[in-house]
Amino acid sequence: MEHIDPAANKREVRSSKPCEFCREFDPNFLTRKPIDQMVVANREHVAASHLTEDGYVRHRMVELQELVSRRPLTAA
Repeated sequence: MEHIDPAANKREVRSSKPCEFCREFDPNFLTRKPIDQMVVANREHVAASHLTEDGYVRHRMVELQELVSRRPLTAA
């Protein structure tokens, strides 16, 4: 869960961890802001688990790239 302290303009993240899916499949994962890498700790590594909208969008983009890069199934 994200907490924004308006006085300090800082963000504090609790109960989160890096998204394993994004870490494995996104070559630009380490260039993301740390908050955009994180997902809620007690949920699966899916786009909806990301703490930020940017993290969610990037996760979906990686999923779509994975779908496009798969070989098409051919009928035999």
